Amino acid sequence: MTDAAVSPEQPAKGSRKGLMIAAALALLLGGAGFYATYAGLLHLPSGHGEQESALPIAFVPLEPLIVSLGAADKRQHLRFAAELEVAPEHQAEVATLSPRILDVLNGYLRAVSVADLDNPAQLVRLRAQMLRRIQIVTGEGHVRDLLITEFVMN
Repeated sequence: MTDAAVSPEQPAKGSRKGLMIAAALALLLGGAGFYATYAGLLHLPSGHGEQESALPIAFVPLEPLIVSLGAADKRQHLRFAAELEVAPEHQAEVATLSPRILDVLNGYLRAVSVADLDNPAQLVRLRAQMLRRIQIVTGEGHVRDLLITEFVMN
């Protein structure tokens, strides 16, 4: 009976040892694979083939605006600078229209309340409103996005 009690324990010790070695090997190989991929040692195909091309983008910088805000007794100023993301084929057209774009932005920013400009959460709404007005001036499909590079109030 003692032989029967000892027999089941011996395979359990051996399988536990093999399991530990397999787990350590899996961790080691997984870590090595991650490092090789992360460090760029392996080039994996992306599934789109080797014909990946970057999205054609051009930027049209706008001249900085300084807008007077608020009542005459508490005059504040807003310094605003931005760039327009356009398709390269529309870059010259949009650059030609930049005086009109600046006029639209100047009129809109003067009409916005100081409380809205002070609220950081409103910047997303303001940006969307300005982009929509710019798209109306330039024509549909010419301007993709408005990138605000400076928005400072004093």
